[in-house]
Amino acid sequence: MKINLQTNKKARIEMLPLIDIVFLLLVFFIYAMLSMAVHRGLPVALPTSSSAIIDKELVLSVTVKTDGTIYINKEQIPLNDLTSVLISKTKEYKEPGVLLFADRDLSYQKLFSVMDQIRMAGINRISLQAEVNK
Repeated sequence: MKINLQTNKKARIEMLPLIDIVFLLLVFFIYAMLSMAVHRGLPVALPTSSSAIIDKELVLSVTVKTDGTIYINKEQIPLNDLTSVLISKTKEYKEPGVLLFADRDLSYQKLFSVMDQIRMAGINRISLQAEVNK
């Protein structure tokens, strides 16, 4: 007995699985971009501002909590060692910069002593971070 099998069918691309994959990739890349947000500092209660701008070109993040503890990229550093650590971490950059996350309840004097240490390290690009008013 001879069975006739037709092999003249055209190959076709199914659109529904293709659309599913495209949306899956889109969601993945959106999520990946949101997780690469600029906030590299530790969680502190930032002051608010209606004109806050985020500078994404800066190298390090320095976080100063209310009790005066200082962190460079989530690593605790004493105030006396801040200048030397910043010099060692930024020596390969041409124009290093710092994102400065300071708690809103931090005293003005402590903030300026940290900023002085950053400037003594030769870093003049300091971006004070704030939350945007909604």
